[in-house]
Amino acid sequence: MASRLQLGGNDTVLLRVTHSNIKGFSSEVRFDLEMSVEAAKEKLWKKCGTSVDSMLLELYDDAGSKICDLSDNARPLGFYSPLNGYHIKVIDRDPSSVSSGGWLDDTSLVEKYKISEEAYNKLNSNFRKFKEKLLSQNAMTHEKKLPENYADDLCKSIKVGDRCEVEPGEKRGVVKFVGKVENRGPGFWIGIQLDEPLGKHDGMVNGRRYFECLPQHGILLRPEKVKVGDYPERDPFDEEEI
Repeated sequence: MASRLQLGGNDTVLLRVTHSNIKGFSSEVRFDLEMSVEAAKEKLWKKCGTSVDSMLLELYDDAGSKICDLSDNARPLGFYSPLNGYHIKVIDRDPSSVSSGGWLDDTSLVEKYKISEEAYNKLNSNFRKFKEKLLSQNAMTHEKKLPENYADDLCKSIKVGDRCEVEPGEKRGVVKFVGKVENRGPGFWIGIQLDEPLGKHDGMVNGRRYFECLPQHGILLRPEKVKVGDYPERDPFDEEEI
């Protein structure tokens, strides 16, 4: 087991976190090396739902080799000498945990509510009727054509690689594309790789790839909804932001 206390200099470390029961769960989390193992568990509990008492943490290096269990809740995380890029696996030891059984990963295990087509059509308000109304309104709006160079002036201050914040929601990310998009209306668009999986795609839209990013991290927006500048990635476990 590692016994060297890694403190001083840069006193934080960025680790990839996975979960024993939730196969689709993977997140990069920044930890303070001076925080105790118990405090690290409390931080992860807010993300994955496994209680501190039921949680075992396993530490792996960047090659996937297990280093040790973080077994002493009282020791600082730095005692185990984790490095950037290392991997913590959350082991849920509670057999009655909400994450056990795989239903959080496999939605086919969850009973679905079903409604007949006839009953759905009889509803005074449903998504289908809303969509038809919206398409009708959009058709009228699109009659007022935008110029082909729409937002060209705004794009001059936005370049690929810029950190940014977008509206709505003040989501943050990185600019990955600046240009025109087929079948999205005239003018210019900005492709964003969001820091969190709050997007709509992986950079491919209508069968054409505009940029590369993780699934559900990509989004296309008009330039007026994008602000570039010093917008560092937020730590979702920062106590001040929870």
